[in-house]
Amino acid sequence: MILVTVLRPARVFIEERALDYPLGKDLWDRFSAEGPPPVLIGSHNRVGLPGMKGFKAYAEAKRTLVVGVRKTLSFQSCRPSAHYQLPLVTSCPGMCEYCYLMTTLGPRPYIRVYVNLDEILDRALEYVEKRAPQVTIFEGAATSDPLPVEPYTGALARTITVFGRTALARFRFATKDDGVEPLLGLEHNGHTSVRFSLNPRTVIRRHEHRVPDLERRLAAAARTAAAGYTGGFLIAPIILEGDWRAEYGALLDELAAALRAAGAGERTATGVAPPPTFELITHRFTPKAKKTILTIFPGTTLPLDETSRRWKMGQFGYGKYLYRPEDMEEVGAFFEERIAALFPGAEVLYLV
Repeated sequence: MILVTVLRPARVFIEERALDYPLGKDLWDRFSAEGPPPVLIGSHNRVGLPGMKGFKAYAEAKRTLVVGVRKTLSFQSCRPSAHYQLPLVTSCPGMCEYCYLMTTLGPRPYIRVYVNLDEILDRALEYVEKRAPQVTIFEGAATSDPLPVEPYTGALARTITVFGRTALARFRFATKDDGVEPLLGLEHNGHTSVRFSLNPRTVIRRHEHRVPDLERRLAAAARTAAAGYTGGFLIAPIILEGDWRAEYGALLDELAAALRAAGAGERTATGVAPPPTFELITHRFTPKAKKTILTIFPGTTLPLDETSRRWKMGQFGYGKYLYRPEDMEEVGAFFEERIAALFPGAEVLYLV
């Protein structure tokens, strides 16, 4: 039996304007019938969880679904993974201690979904038209993991279908979830890349909570590869502690074995998926994120010592602590060699 991770919200807030859209009305009716009873609010940007602090506030925010209308339809850039962010969802049910959204979403990262999906996609197609004849790439997981809420929104399926018939549009999203079944029969035409965020079991056990384990992610990756999707893997965050070479080497070995066992690269009814891509993201943190992490997870063993890092300003106007250049060189050499040996034809898109 395939276990599917789906958000089971403890509370649901629906913005009043969302009821003007079919999806908003459908979700109001669904939760009114199935529970938890939805609460009408004036703005999806003003949601309170009174009386909660620290870990309690964080954990309950991760069980809070907010349904709203996305007002800002100017998309942010998304280097190095894509040209633009595609804002389908904000936050996710997972509770990863290192999450980079600690900086932007803060200690109460409730999950927001947007009902004006057609408006969002129409805006995306305007971006595509402006950049023609160049291909435009959109990242669907810049501020979220959109897959756990797919049974409520259908946003990924709709986006994949629209981009599948748009010659100059490409869509990509990353996930730790394994609920890929609604996506497997879609006519994606090779325009969507489904990427899975992976880490060794020790990192998952220590720092990733309320997310599927490594085996389930690898199984889901094999299913999307068999459906002809372009596959990709984020090894993220790469944490340089203990015998990290052995742990990440074992992870790559297991990934290669899983893809071989699933027949990845063989011809299927949907064609042959190209070799996987890899995105290598080393652990980094901002001062704001560190403060939030230590508030929510006071017993964390994440390496948060600034003296072993270098400081760098990022593309969104705030700085972060990164590994030093000599550490990055070592990481790059290690992964380039192992990936080349295990995944012929695979491309490392970037190392940051």
